[in-house]
Amino acid sequence: MKAVQFADHGDRDVIEYGEFPDPDPGRGEVLVDIKAGALNHLDVWTRRGVPGIDVEMPHIPGSDAAGVVEAVGEDVTRFEPGDHVAVSAGVSCGDCEFCRNGEESLCVSFHIIGEHVRGVHAEKATVPAANLVAVPDDVDWEVAGSASLVFQTAWRMLQTRADIEAGEKVLVLGASGGVGHAAVQIADHAGCEVFATASTEAKLSHAEDCGADHVIDYEANDFADEIAARTGKRGVDVVVDHVGEATYPNSLKSMAKGGRLVTCGATTGPNPGAGLNRIFWNQLSVLGSTMATPGEVDDVLELVWDGTFEPRVQEVLPMSEAARAHEMIENREGFGKVVVKPDSEL
Repeated sequence: MKAVQFADHGDRDVIEYGEFPDPDPGRGEVLVDIKAGALNHLDVWTRRGVPGIDVEMPHIPGSDAAGVVEAVGEDVTRFEPGDHVAVSAGVSCGDCEFCRNGEESLCVSFHIIGEHVRGVHAEKATVPAANLVAVPDDVDWEVAGSASLVFQTAWRMLQTRADIEAGEKVLVLGASGGVGHAAVQIADHAGCEVFATASTEAKLSHAEDCGADHVIDYEANDFADEIAARTGKRGVDVVVDHVGEATYPNSLKSMAKGGRLVTCGATTGPNPGAGLNRIFWNQLSVLGSTMATPGEVDDVLELVWDGTFEPRVQEVLPMSEAARAHEMIENREGFGKVVVKPDSEL
């Protein structure tokens, strides 16, 4: 088979699309004929090299994909050849105290397909049956292959960790990205008043189309000042900040007393000033969130499959152009997801 792969960490020139040994499903695994997959910022970090994570080389990236079951390994009963499935990339042991309490994303050995182990941007991939979700036959492959990681992440952030309620004010930073545009849709669906930041008129327009009530060009305006002006200096109840050092101080400034900041990443750096004085005086909560539990994945993807939520796709490329797909993610081009398909599928 052919697969996107790299043998060394580095810039986009390390990416190749070439032959790779065909995988065979082991016990509890499923062999999937991949029809489409999507990129996430995680793919860029993994290619560059994440400190403390040693991956087997050559590494196949990709945490999002969907396809048709081709074969199943021993002990697999949930799926059979011909089924349509999507990958849910968070892998847990199922046996530690957190897994046994239904908090699989807190698993002591939690890891992510495509980051810690080989991913699914290939013509075929073997995936643990526990990491597959059934997809209705009428769902487009581009939708099925691009929804899982960002929608499960945004769902857990807002519904579980921040526990949003109708009528609350929610600020979503980076609303043009994968998690951002999913968070806008989820907050809007929950009945919240949604504020969203982006960097161009086109991206701001897309955010409004996803359900944002107020949009802010963060390159032209200080978003904390804008939030203060638009809320009568009250601030917002919840901030979704996956940007990190560059935005964290203004995120704290944007929060109402008793507000919650929830984060799933730190694109611009992981170590901002803590802002403890503002946190304790305004009694703020800073909440971390990673991926989702299987139940949360099922809940949000049902709303994707029925059309309530929509992963917006900005471009579909052949896997042989994976380097260009990485470039689009790195340069924050366009709005929504970049999808790759095996060349044989185009």
